Amino acid sequence: MPDLTPLAYAALGLLNEGPAHPYEMFQTMVHRRDARNVKVRPGTLYHQVGRLVDLGLAEAVGTDRGGNRPERTTYAITDQGRTVLHDGLLHLLAEPADEYPVFHLAVAEIENISLAEAVAALTARAAALEGRRADTDEILGVVTAKDLPERYWLDVSYVRAMLTAQIEWLHATVERIQRGDVPWGGPDAGADAPADTTMNSNSKDTTR
Repeated sequence: MPDLTPLAYAALGLLNEGPAHPYEMFQTMVHRRDARNVKVRPGTLYHQVGRLVDLGLAEAVGTDRGGNRPERTTYAITDQGRTVLHDGLLHLLAEPADEYPVFHLAVAEIENISLAEAVAALTARAAALEGRRADTDEILGVVTAKDLPERYWLDVSYVRAMLTAQIEWLHATVERIQRGDVPWGGPDAGADAPADTTMNSNSKDTTR
């Protein structure tokens, strides 16, 4: 099975709905706010559709020209494309992938900043995520108002659940740090930080 990018899977999904030209696909993705899942740019989408054609997963089925606009090629998914889309989605849904979010790295190295800075940064992140959750609630309001079957917007409810979990963890962690439940030490801990007696301040636990 070819190694496809998230945008390629999104493009295959659109072509599985029916033949379309890349600009029409781009407009549909913008309308559906698919940028919450993949980075969508017209040039990148055109490139992905071209790669799908090279792989035999899509094919050109016609061209049209409207007024003075450039000629547009319409593409359709092939039988092989439907198989790859089906099998690829099953794999992505069932098997967790090794991912390396930068926030995980930042949390792993958080002892290198002061307690006050850590609290401020985590609080700012929580506020930013609350803004994203508000945007997600707006999207949920739109799709539910259209009475769309839930299978078409399960991703939105998943994103909201993940945002809520992150926000709750951030607020709880900030409270624990401020109470002193998370000992803070090290060269840049700040004068108000509780002493950390769990390990030498000049060394780091390398077993985690």
